[in-house]
Amino acid sequence: MTLDLTSLKKAIDSLERCLAAANEIAKAGTGNANVVEGLRAGVIQNFEVTYEQSWKFIQRWIRENKSPDDADNPRTRKDLFRMAARYGLIDDPNPWFSYGDARNLTSHAYNSEQAAAVYESARLFLPDAKALLARLGSLHD
Repeated sequence: MTLDLTSLKKAIDSLERCLAAANEIAKAGTGNANVVEGLRAGVIQNFEVTYEQSWKFIQRWIRENKSPDDADNPRTRKDLFRMAARYGLIDDPNPWFSYGDARNLTSHAYNSEQAAAVYESARLFLPDAKALLARLGSLHD
């Protein structure tokens, strides 16, 4: 069965656009504090959605393409990311562990330092999410 990757692609595109807008404002130095804060919040929200979509698509791909034992094997997200690396969906699970930690920060009240750390994780996450999308697409062509 072919995975419909449309929602993952839209989430990645939205994260990419939001990061680009935030970078443009930062480089120009023209944004007021409210605009900068709003863009940062948008990046964080898009990161949350894209991260959630990413691991769920990994999980679906494993369920649809591997044995029932493998599909039932990942008990944690870390196990899932290790399995994804084993199957070539991602290069290295370790950055994905960090993205998960950053995503967990967004679930709690956070201060500006935490927001800055999550923003940086979102920036680092984008190329990995795009690579995952490409691999999922190529494995289903």
